[in-house]
Amino acid sequence: MFKLNERIDNDTFEICELSLCKVLLMNDAQYPWIILVPMIEGMTEMHHIPQEKQAELYKNINQASEIMERLFAPKSLNVAALGNVVSQLHIHVVARFETDIAWPGPIWGQHPAQPYQNDERLNKLKEAFQQLQSRS
Repeated sequence: MFKLNERIDNDTFEICELSLCKVLLMNDAQYPWIILVPMIEGMTEMHHIPQEKQAELYKNINQASEIMERLFAPKSLNVAALGNVVSQLHIHVVARFETDIAWPGPIWGQHPAQPYQNDERLNKLKEAFQQLQSRS
């Protein structure tokens, strides 16, 4: 039975569920930053995903990456699976800009999170993912 890690749940807003992953918006307005969590209990590393589900994982990562590029036109996309603090497998997809506060370095641990003050980015992402799902 899949259960979202409590810390991830507390730090994010739900966007939608794709075929394999729950899609979440990180509550840090400094960066367009989404997190994909494969909805398979006990996963801690990408290579632990069952072979028959790995293509679906990469499909979801690519779908999220394409939406982030289309909506935000970043200089770069950072896609990473880091499990140092939260062991539940989750993949970060972060739109990066030369003007962002941490550029060109990593975002993790650099600056305190700045919580969202409105739902504009969340709504924009929800709409984009709904359009994706309606085409599928």
